[in-house]
Order: sequence, then C-alpha cells, then structure tokens
Amino acid sequence: MARRLKPVGLEFTESAPLRLVFAREVSAPPQAVFRALAEDVTGWPEWFSAVTFARATGDGAGREVRLRGGARMRETILAADPDEVYAYRVDETNAPGIRALVEEWRLTPSGTGGTRVQWTFAADGVAAFRAGLRIGRAGLGRAFRDAVAALDRRITANSRDSRAS
Repeated sequence: MARRLKPVGLEFTESAPLRLVFAREVSAPPQAVFRALAEDVTGWPEWFSAVTFARATGDGAGREVRLRGGARMRETILAADPDEVYAYRVDETNAPGIRALVEEWRLTPSGTGGTRVQWTFAADGVAAFRAGLRIGRAGLGRAFRDAVAALDRRITANSRDSRAS
C-alpha cells in the first residue's frame, strides 16, 4: 500500500518544484528546540496537532509518522546538526500524488535569547498535489505557527517544572 518516493537529498530544499517556507520566533533557546525536534520524536503529537503518532526508527536514523486524516510516512533523517538544523525525507507514504518530500527545520539564535524557527516544506508531485499545496499554503502556515507556539509553551513549561524539582 505504501508508495516509495524519489530519494532526494537535503539540497532538494533549494531546488524542489514547490517550496513553502514559514518562520516564527520563539522564546525557547535553540538547544531546547532542537532537543524537542530531534530527540523527543514521540512528543511531536503533543505540540503539532497534525501529528497523531511519531517514533524514531533505525536507532534514530529514521522516523515513522502518522498524520490526522490517515497519512502514514516512513522517513530518513537527512540532517541533525545540534541547535542548527533538523531535516528529513519521506521515503514511503500512503498519501497520493507525492513524488518527493523533504522538510527542514532551521534554527537560528535570536537577539532575545530565543530562536528563529524556519520550516521549509519542499515537495514534488503530480499537478493536482502541487496545486493543492499552493491553495493550502495558508493552512500549512497556520499549522506551523500553531505548532511552534505550542512547542514553545511546552518547552517553557517543562523548563519551569525541572527548575521547581
């Protein structure tokens, strides 16, 4: 049932036929944001509402992710540079119309001690898939903003809890 996608590399984030880029600043430092993205994979459903299940595979070299609506994905981690970038490629999915997909989370320290989080959604697929993403750009942007805000709240709450212990 799962379909194999084209095995693209990290450079696909610059060359993909469709690139959607969103950014937001959060109060959490890059180290904490990176830990939540790359090391606490099972915690993704707690802050990214589109994700219903996530787990690391292959000793952390990959991930298995399920999304609301039933999409399932097997992914390969392309970059996990502490405090800077976390990126993955979808290798298999049951979602129709996708040929290649890479997501990159780039982290940059902000002047306030927080982090500028930039998410690049780089994709290729059939014309209907690309058109749907273009139409759905605002919704993806809202999902990103909501997820990053929830992640920031989660990190802040966990930080307070660990200081109180």
